[in-house]
Amino acid sequence: MVLSATLIRLLRLSSLQSTTTPTTTTQQLRSLQTLIPKSSKSLNSVEPNSIQSTPITTKDNYFATIHYISNIVRRDFFLERTLQKLQLKVTSELVYRVLRSCQKSGIESFRFFNWARNQSRYEPTSVEYEELIRILGRTQNWETMWKVAEQMKKEELTLTPETFSLVIEAYGEHGHVDRAVEVFNRMKGFNCKQTTEVYNSLLLALCEVKNFQGAYALIRRMVRKGGVPDKRTYSILVNGWCSAGKLKEAQDFLEEMSRKGFNPPVRGRDLLIDGLVNAGYLESAKGLVRKMTKEGFLPDIATFNALLGAICSAGEVEFCIDLFRDVCKLGLCPDISSYKVMIPAVSKLGRVDEAFRLLHCSIEDGNKPFPSLYAPILKMLFRLGQFDDAYSFFRDMKVKGYPPNRPVYTMLVKMCCRGGGFVEAANYLVEMTGLNLVPMPQTFDMVTDGLKHCGNHDLAKRIEELEVSIRGI
Repeated sequence: MVLSATLIRLLRLSSLQSTTTPTTTTQQLRSLQTLIPKSSKSLNSVEPNSIQSTPITTKDNYFATIHYISNIVRRDFFLERTLQKLQLKVTSELVYRVLRSCQKSGIESFRFFNWARNQSRYEPTSVEYEELIRILGRTQNWETMWKVAEQMKKEELTLTPETFSLVIEAYGEHGHVDRAVEVFNRMKGFNCKQTTEVYNSLLLALCEVKNFQGAYALIRRMVRKGGVPDKRTYSILVNGWCSAGKLKEAQDFLEEMSRKGFNPPVRGRDLLIDGLVNAGYLESAKGLVRKMTKEGFLPDIATFNALLGAICSAGEVEFCIDLFRDVCKLGLCPDISSYKVMIPAVSKLGRVDEAFRLLHCSIEDGNKPFPSLYAPILKMLFRLGQFDDAYSFFRDMKVKGYPPNRPVYTMLVKMCCRGGGFVEAANYLVEMTGLNLVPMPQTFDMVTDGLKHCGNHDLAKRIEELEVSIRGI
């Protein structure tokens, strides 16, 4: 019974001393029992028989247990003692999932892993070891990380190139380039191959500190060793040179690699545009894409969308409209991401005809309009005072597009209220609740206050009754 009392106290404190309902407590206790051996009688009497909770699935039980144990690992000072009292059935999957839930708790994750290793019938695999190494690398617990790596080596478990890549990038992000190079060179001692992914990680670390000479030398070594650069290899170095304002060096690099037969998976000018956009040199990117279109060349669709997004964010929507038309005339087929950038941008400017033209083009391309695509047009029509057009357009979208979600209905109610259409707002509120979309309390208040102000007390009372029936207050 002492153990039972301890568990109940832990369950009540597992969410940072937040108030826990009896149903939640029962579910957590049931969750723990899914991983506790049936022979442990001390927990069988913990579940209060008087509490009637809704049945939860085995999957729910399992993940509730993972969440509960993760909270202990992150927050309990005496986590080993607390975990030992739970009499858990420790498995590789359990350890892995708990570690995944504790990404920002390096030393605590290490303590949990050591506790798990001492449990009977559990032998850690390379999956758990590597996850722990990644966590320790991200949290800069370098010394402990290498101890774990050496322990893994003693047990003849292999480290994958993916783990080495993450460790190298972690060193690079914190400016420890010399250590990143050291990790790269130590891979042979762990019998791990230096793959393209590993080269890219070290390349990124070198570019972080603007060591472009070293980065270029690394690529030459990669080619000499038989490695094949991929899109990320080119992107890292081109982005680095562009961010440093070295556009000529980036162009020379692409030309040299092309002469050697290592053409990038995407065209060089697309990489340059991406690099200029990422570095914030929008005017240079605009000039380069303009030059391309005049010569009759089309940018890659992903590059084009990134450029559109950056230029629209900078407020140059008119340039984007002209560019969009030009590339479409040349044969570029915009995708849904293109319309997701353009429609909100032109709607914000109040360009009604352009917004509807883009929406119709999107539908003709086979895209069914979704809420975040037609909501900006709705908002534009309300802002321009075209209420009848807005209502008609909304009815049309309910038929042709995806069903409106709660944000769209909330925006619709708010816009109706701002325009004095409180009866219409009330109708949309009722329609919203009929679709099991529960409005926020302030949305109800906005409508009822407006109706009362207009003298429509009967409808206001019905809206208040609707809120009570939904919320039970």
